[in-house]
Amino acid sequence: MGEVIHVTEKKQFIKWFLDNYELQNREAEWLLQYLCSNDQLLERVHFIDNFRNLPKTILISTKCVQMTPFKFYKNKRVTSDVEKAFLDIHNHPTEDMYIGLFFKDRTVSPEYAAVLETNPMDDTRESIDALIELQAELILSQSLRDYRRYRLYRRIDEALDARDHKRFMDLTHELKMQQD
Repeated sequence: MGEVIHVTEKKQFIKWFLDNYELQNREAEWLLQYLCSNDQLLERVHFIDNFRNLPKTILISTKCVQMTPFKFYKNKRVTSDVEKAFLDIHNHPTEDMYIGLFFKDRTVSPEYAAVLETNPMDDTRESIDALIELQAELILSQSLRDYRRYRLYRRIDEALDARDHKRFMDLTHELKMQQD
């Protein structure tokens, strides 16, 4: 993860979130308040949008959306029991946990965007970066070829202006070789 979201920012966001939204599961609200009260745990909390391939994920929904109220995923096991999630968090305080929140207008919420991180297990970003790098290399190569061809045309024009037949023939041969 390239982002560093500070504990204070996460606390402020959770407080804002709980002040502005009502959760479908009241125990989930209690769990968020518990996380907010413990800086060491909050350091391990990451708010994410993409939950793919993560070892420990919590999904929480508000009453204003049609989603499951609460889900806790750990190592491919799933439960909707908040107490089991709490016990796991309490017993494994050094494990990172990824929280996905579902609420109205989350995609346009600046508060949510401020704490949102990318999924470290999602290789989509790496694939996109590799494609962008490849495209940049292709563009640079094409630009370099175009510049060399432009310079060669200028040198051919200069040979014609100077009536230098040998140089003209050498340069046109070089141009023909580049085009093949």
